[in-house]
Order: sequence, then structure tokens, then C-alpha cells
Amino acid sequence: MATETATLGGGCFWCLEAVYQELKGVQQVESGYAGGQVSNPRYEQVCEGTTGHAEVVRLTFDPDVVSYRDILEVFFTIHDPTTLNRQGNDVGTQYRSVIYYHDARQRETAEQVIAEMANVWDAPIVTELKPLPDYYKAEAYHQNYFRQNPMQGYCAYIVAPKVAKFRKTYADKLNH
Repeated sequence: MATETATLGGGCFWCLEAVYQELKGVQQVESGYAGGQVSNPRYEQVCEGTTGHAEVVRLTFDPDVVSYRDILEVFFTIHDPTTLNRQGNDVGTQYRSVIYYHDARQRETAEQVIAEMANVWDAPIVTELKPLPDYYKAEAYHQNYFRQNPMQGYCAYIVAPKVAKFRKTYADKLNH
């Protein structure tokens, strides 16, 4: 079985991770940092907004079960791609909407999906589309964060509603 990798940023990585862990065909979701100029950044540095990194998730998926296009369509459903450097109360370049493509095919697919999504959203899409830069895995306590901390305030009030929306919208694509 061949797998593919996708790297996406759309606000806090806990939100994206929690949703993609439930998508059928996604085998692994890892929270990390990409797009900045600091090597091996720490969470506290990224939160300061001075590293240039975005909070991202790296997905390993089976393209025979879920397509890259499907992954991007979910991406545009679970975050607001029209707000520059913010998602809700999370403000800063580390929360930007970004697709880091791994090859020319992913770039082309992302360009098509972004063009299609421009007809769905009322405001212009500000999602960046860039080749994958250096990627750094986030600290261990960020991995599986929502699953391990569902009652933590941010998880209960911000992450849980996104997961619920995903479950309702994509009931036929759930991992369960």
C-alpha cells in the first residue's frame, strides 16, 4: 500500500489534528511547525510569532481510500481561509491558512480547489500555497492533544465544535 503526505496549516494544530484523526484513510496525523526561519523551534517561540513558522499538521494517508482533493475539501470546511493570520481568537502569522505542497500534482490540485472555494466563500481566500519547507515535529504533549485533553477549556469550546461539524458534514467518511 502506497501512502502520501499532506502538510496543512489552518489555525491551531489541535483543531486540524482532531478532525483529520477521524477521516477515513488518514493513517497518521502529526502536529508540527513549518514555514519559518528558526531551526527546531519550541512552541513558546512559535507562539510569540517571531519564528515565521505556522502551526501545521502532517498527514499520512492512503490515496486509495481518501484523495488529496478530499483532504483539501475538509480543510476548507474546518477553518476560515478568508482571515489573514488568524482563526477566531487565535491571532498571528503562526495561525495562517497555508497549504504546503509536496509535489507538482499536489500544487495543481490545491490550485483547483482554491479556485473552486473562491466561489463558496464571500470574502477572498488568503490561503498561502507554497512548496514544503523544513518541517519540525511539535513537542510530544501536542500530539493527540484533543484526544488526551477533551475537557481542557480550549478543546471543549473551540476544538470540539469543529470536530462535531466535521462528523455531521462528513458522516460517510469517518474512521469509525
